[in-house]
Amino acid sequence: MEGTQGHGGALTPSGWVRRWAPRVAAGTVLDLACGSGRHARLFLELGFQVVALDRDAQDIPGASVLQADLEDGSPWPLAGERFQAVVVTNYLHRPLFPRLIEALAPGGLLIHETFMLGNERHGRPSNPEFLLRPGELLGAFRGLQVLGFEEGYVAVPKPAMIQRLCAAVAAKG
Repeated sequence: MEGTQGHGGALTPSGWVRRWAPRVAAGTVLDLACGSGRHARLFLELGFQVVALDRDAQDIPGASVLQADLEDGSPWPLAGERFQAVVVTNYLHRPLFPRLIEALAPGGLLIHETFMLGNERHGRPSNPEFLLRPGELLGAFRGLQVLGFEEGYVAVPKPAMIQRLCAAVAAKG
C-alpha cells in the first residue's frame, strides 16, 4: 500500500495534527492507518482514549489497537462507533470517505493530511491512485464545517505535494 508510508519521522507527529489537536473535545480519537502510532501517542499524551487501526498494527501502550485491512472488502470494523476525532495521515483509500464521516460524533473533528497530484516529482507515493486531486478533500467532505484547508507544496519535513483538511461535524443542541 504505497500511500501509507510516513512523511517525515515515524515518531514525529504531523504539524497539521498538532495544530488541530487542542480543538478535539474530550473522548476517544481514532488514528486510522496509524502506522507506527505517532498520532495515537500524541493523543494519549494529551489524555485522550485512542483507538489505533492499521492492517499491520503493533502494540501502542495505552491505546486500543485494532488490526484490520481496510482495503480487502471486509466490513468496516468500527460500525456504530463514534469518535471525537478521526485522524488520517499519509493514507488514501477513497471508498472509506463515507465511513470517516459516519465515525464522527456530533462536534467531532476530521483531521486529514495526505499526498496530492504533483507529489510524483518528489518521490513516493507517485501512483495517481494514492494522490488526491486538487480540492478533492473539500469535495469529499463538503457536508462538514471546514475549519482549515491547505494544499500545495511543502518543504518540511520533506519536499512533497500535500492536501490538509480539518473539518467538524455540527454539534447537536
